[in-house]
This record gives sequence, C-alpha cells and structure tokens, in this order.
Amino acid sequence: MSFLIAIVGRPNVGKSRMFNRLIEAQSAIVHDFEGVTRDRQYGEGEWYGRPFTVIDTGGFVPETEDPILIQMRNQAQLAIDEADAIMYMVDGRQGMVTADREIFDMLRQTDKPVYTVVNKIDRWKDPEEFMMDFYEFGVELYPSSAEHGIGIEKLMDDITEPIPVGGIVDVEEPFARIAVLGKPNAGKSSTINALLGEDRLLTSDIPGTTRDSVDTKVRVGDKEYLIIDTAGLRRKRSITQRLEEFAVVQAIKSIDRADVALLVIDATEGVTTQDKKIASVIKHRGRACVILVNKWDLIEKDNTTAGEFVKYLREELIFIDYAPVLFVSATTRQRVHKILTFVDDVFEQFTRRVTTSDVNRFIEGVVEHHSPPVQGNKRLKIYYASQVATRPPTFMFVVNYPAGVATSYRRFLENQIRANYGFGGTPIRTVVRARKGHDDNDD
Repeated sequence: MSFLIAIVGRPNVGKSRMFNRLIEAQSAIVHDFEGVTRDRQYGEGEWYGRPFTVIDTGGFVPETEDPILIQMRNQAQLAIDEADAIMYMVDGRQGMVTADREIFDMLRQTDKPVYTVVNKIDRWKDPEEFMMDFYEFGVELYPSSAEHGIGIEKLMDDITEPIPVGGIVDVEEPFARIAVLGKPNAGKSSTINALLGEDRLLTSDIPGTTRDSVDTKVRVGDKEYLIIDTAGLRRKRSITQRLEEFAVVQAIKSIDRADVALLVIDATEGVTTQDKKIASVIKHRGRACVILVNKWDLIEKDNTTAGEFVKYLREELIFIDYAPVLFVSATTRQRVHKILTFVDDVFEQFTRRVTTSDVNRFIEGVVEHHSPPVQGNKRLKIYYASQVATRPPTFMFVVNYPAGVATSYRRFLENQIRANYGFGGTPIRTVVRARKGHDDNDD
C-alpha cells in the first residue's frame, strides 16, 4: 500500500506550495481526477527511496456556512480519514488565529500522527520569533519555508521514517491479488464474470471496503487468485459528491492492495483520458500490469490491425509501456482463458528476486560497455548494486556521487535490467545511495 500524507490547514497558509515542493523535487505526477474538485489534488513523491502519496486538501475552515468552504472542509476531512500521517500547516508570519486552535483540537482527536509545520518563516536566522504563538500546542514544531525549500529535510525525514525503502509491502500472500480496472462500460464486470465461469471453483465471497467493491477468491487448478472489483474510477452523477470522491480514493486503494492490475480498454472507443489517468496510478504505485483490449470481436481487422493497435497503446499509455497486451472479448469469451496465464507471468516477474552477485556481475558489464556520463569534472562510479525489494523489483546502486546519476542514465540502467532479467510486465524502481564514510568528491 502507498503511504498517504494529507496536508491540512486553513486557507492561504502555504499548503499548495508545500504540495508542489514535495512532488516537484521528485518529478512526480499529479493526478487531477475527474470527480475530484480543483481544490484537491493527489501527487506522488519519493523521499530517499521511500515513496508516498500526498494530498493538497484546499483550505479547512472549521465553522462556516459558505457552501464552497463546506465542500473544501469535507474534502479535507475525507483526506484525514484516509491518511497515514497528517501535515498540519500554520502561518508563522501571521501568527495564531482562532481557526488554527480549532483545527489542531480536531486533529488531536484522531489516531493519526500529526506534524505541525510553522510555514512562511522568512528570516531563518531567528525562527523563534515566528513560532512563539504555536508553542501552546505542546507538540514538536517544524519551522519551514515551503517557498524556499527550507526546513523540509527534518520534516520529511520524520514523516517518512515508517516507510521502508521501496515502499510499504503487505504480507506477501502466495497468490496474486488482481485489481480489475477501467472506466465505466469498458466491460470490466463482464470480464470478471467470464473469469468466474463454470470451470472456476469459487471458494469465498469477501465483502470489500465499500458496498461497491467485492473481493472474490477463486481457485484454478492448484492456484488461487484474489480478484478485486473496483467498479471504475468514476461514479454515477446521481451519487453525492462526497461518495464520488470516496470512490476515487477507494479505487486507488484497490490498486494499492493489488499485485497485478488488469486495465480493461474498450476497443471500440480506444484510449481515453481516464484510461491514461488509471495507467499513471498503476505505474506510480509500482504495480504489475496486463492491458486487456476488450470488445475485440466488434473491430473490423486484417493481419496488421493487432500490431497497429499495440503500437497505438504504447504511444497513448506511455506510463505502462512495460505491460503486455491481450485482445479479448468478454462476451464471446475469446482469449479469456489466457488472462490468468498472463497474470501468472507478470506476477512471477513482480515477485522475482535476483542474487546480489548476479546483479553486480551484470552491472559491471553494463558499465564497462556504457560508461556513466561525466557531470562537470566528476565521473560517476558505481561501487555495487543489489536488489533490495520485490513487489515491484527495486534495485539499489551505491555510488560516489548520487547527484551525478542523470535521469537518462538511470532509465538506461532500468531498461538494461528489464531486458536482461525478463522484467517485462512489472515496473522497476531504482534507489541511489552514497557509500558510507565517503563524500561525493571521491574519485
């Protein structure tokens, strides 16, 4: 599962600037989902190999009759309910106001860790002047300037301390957990029904996290699978805004709970904006994936149609260009029997571990034939590499100069690992570390 950080505070205390600071530093993608208002955004970030999701909640006004402010407050409350940690921001330049106390008293009643950030500290040499009002909270205060990126290090070190390198990993079940995803009417439910045909032994129906999701455990031969039905990332318009937003969060949570994402694309419509958003979540949550092109029986085709469609998918779904493609028809059951075979393949890759000695030998050969680029007058040295996690496969490189690992070279290493070890259906993560006891000036 992804570690969720909610940024909470009254309007104009610097929440959005902090949000942008956290995701900008890691070139993370911001998800602006349909059904989520402009006042609430999700972003993906990473702090020294520890991935997290951060939510900008808009302004929180405890007592108000303004319908817009009430909606913003409801969004913030939903984020608080879902969060693993809360970043509570106040304005050090303005000082304490009544709303700050009311929000703090409300947050203190939750069972979530709360990190109180005193923002907008302009004169960093004397932060106490800006913090005096807030000592009455009786908690540790984190002075910061989100605008200038000051004070972020200590704050994020503490918030992300519970997150293991490579992300939070659930108890590793021996079976694959499958999230079936897709926009409404793509044929997701009919695909699930086709999978649960007469030749399937249904072992249990498990109530999901909401009335709109049911987890189904199914056995095929000697293998078990857990199928998570997410009911789409968009709810019907007739349902209230709060429930609609909750459905978005729950769909993301379903991806977090899964090992393998089955993204169902409607062949008659092609790739939609919503499909791209789902794909971005799958990639940045680090999930194995199979793309199912449904309703393939309705497409007029010749010998080149499938190949051209795959090329089109690679261009449109660039986030998951690693995912294999299977053309199916849930209605006629065309190739439905192959779905779980594809799941088995990508799940094996998702959970595969390579020995450290093997990784080191391979990386030595790669570096020998393709030296790292020189940054300024420094040449990057890779001392050793190892796989530090699975689900997804995560590789750590210990180097002399972490800042010298260009994005292009990091992507090159990932592609080399993918090709050599057959990680065709799973994302790969890389973590770069400096060698202990050595600074980045080592030659």
